[in-house]
Amino acid sequence: MQKHIISTSKAPKAIGTYSQAVHITGGSSVYLSGQIPLIPETMEIISDSIGEQINQVFKNLTAVCQTSNGDLKNIVKLNIYLTDLNNFPKVNEIMSTYFDEPYPARVVVGVNELPKGSMVEMDGIMAIEPYDYTY
Repeated sequence: MQKHIISTSKAPKAIGTYSQAVHITGGSSVYLSGQIPLIPETMEIISDSIGEQINQVFKNLTAVCQTSNGDLKNIVKLNIYLTDLNNFPKVNEIMSTYFDEPYPARVVVGVNELPKGSMVEMDGIMAIEPYDYTY
């Protein structure tokens, strides 16, 4: 088994000891690390608006998915973390602009705090056609 580390400058660089995503060579699953609403070029939170934060997280996830030979539509499991569960309807509203049915399996969890004061973080698992990387 070989792990292929996914990395793109179109998404925020890792701010800890993790990779943006990991694909097991020859397998169909890509494991996406949590994304917060950082602007990749500045590594700053986009704004204090929950709507802008949710959109930025989806943009960051899209960049990692595309670097992994997939897209958001390939996400089969999405985990969403919110510091305020009152923002749950906004997540549904914005998510519906990025996903069509059938939707991925999903969980939304209320948390006390997220990195860099973010109001939202998302991670997931993407299913793609198996392929091997050339090293």
